Amino acid sequence: MPSKRRRQARRAGLLYGFMILIGLPGLILVPGKLIVDGNAALTADAIRAAESLFRLGLASELAYDVVYLYVGLALYGLFEEVDRSLAAQMVLLVVCSIPIVFCGVVSELGALILMSGPAFLSAFTKAQLDSIAYLFLQMHDKGIGVVEVFWGLWLAPFGLLVMRSRFLPKALGVLLLIAVPGNLLRVVTTLFPSLHATALPALANLLVLGELPIFVWLLIWSFLPERSEPVTA
Repeated sequence: MPSKRRRQARRAGLLYGFMILIGLPGLILVPGKLIVDGNAALTADAIRAAESLFRLGLASELAYDVVYLYVGLALYGLFEEVDRSLAAQMVLLVVCSIPIVFCGVVSELGALILMSGPAFLSAFTKAQLDSIAYLFLQMHDKGIGVVEVFWGLWLAPFGLLVMRSRFLPKALGVLLLIAVPGNLLRVVTTLFPSLHATALPALANLLVLGELPIFVWLLIWSFLPERSEPVTA
């Protein structure tokens, strides 16, 4: 029977992987398919033609954030004995991000109401409603850019905990710390859109990949025979 630590690592790894999988539609795939950059009319037409897909994307975002909270709690259980203060900071930063994403989903629901053209908004033309709806979608998009602050900062105590633990490779902690500035650079490009024409977005996307190896390692290590120990250097 696996030890308590390996059971905790397995739970955290499985939740981490599930979080990425369940959040992919709402955060990347659905917006990429339905949102037409800079064109309110085409965006509204695309969403009206695939409203169920759009709503699925909203559900994906909400589910992602709920699972994210459980990931933080699972990791707290794994690292509590390493440094309880750092583990608590990690969970707190996770919790801080959740209301921002939920408010973003509310903005998307508002956009959906506008696109449906309800009777109480009959004073507005279709073009006006579509434009306001697109504004709501942009507010959601900027909210995702803002929440990257917490999506980045939570990796700092996480990375330090990995480095201080004696059961995970220190290199994984270094990669987590490298991912921190990647997320923060995304915030910078949200605040200063002109930077999208520079190399910063590509650099940010490269750095954030440092977060991915940890959940793969947690899964692999948690299923290894108990006598097998990871390299910690």
